[in-house]
Amino acid sequence: MTYCCGILVRDGLVMIADTRTNAGLDNVSTFRKLHIFEKPGERIMAIASAGNLAISQSVLSTLTEGMEDPHTGELETLMNAPTMFQAAQRIGRAIRSVHATEGEALRSEDISFDVSFLFGGQIKGSRMRLFMVYTAGNFIECTTDTPYLQIGEHKYGKPVLDRAMHYDVELYEALKTGLISMDSTMRSNLGVGLPIDVLVVRADVCEADLNHRIEAGEPYFHDLRSRWSAALRAAHQNIPRPPYKNETEAKTK
Repeated sequence: MTYCCGILVRDGLVMIADTRTNAGLDNVSTFRKLHIFEKPGERIMAIASAGNLAISQSVLSTLTEGMEDPHTGELETLMNAPTMFQAAQRIGRAIRSVHATEGEALRSEDISFDVSFLFGGQIKGSRMRLFMVYTAGNFIECTTDTPYLQIGEHKYGKPVLDRAMHYDVELYEALKTGLISMDSTMRSNLGVGLPIDVLVVRADVCEADLNHRIEAGEPYFHDLRSRWSAALRAAHQNIPRPPYKNETEAKTK
């Protein structure tokens, strides 16, 4: 299982992904799921993946090596896409290309073709954008109304994003909220775990402000987890008990 989160606020972009993969309880491994394509000052793009690891790696390799344009014969990659929208379209075409090649073999082994991506970044001269690309290769775009997207095991980390995230949140406050979302997911699903890869990009800069891996035992993340747990317990204790009584108690008073 995987959890990846992308947050797009006025100040820039945050992308967070865990690294745990498993094929059963006794076969757990670490693989990077957040991949960065960058030409500093010109463009920066990041892809986070969830689903079947072999499929996601095939899609990423296809995007890196390039797909031939049937009209011009040129190789299309993320690094020569003229816009973020067309780059997202290329991810969709790469997914469909891998499905055409491997889909039937997977079906014969009763394996579902399951993959999804978060794709975010900026090309110089255009606005920063964040997309979620589905298994079919279609995609949606993040908006200012809901400035985050999630893939993988998203349900445990969604409530804190729903309550705390809005478009005008400061960039590193958005990172903090995203890390709390990741912690909430790790607490409830052992299939999601450290290390965690983090990317922060400021708007209109086109290079990484932070590209960091959080390892087990890192002091800040350990402190964040402890403080969040303590804050939740304190909030629970500070809420008055429900005033409700059953009918028998109510009649005797």
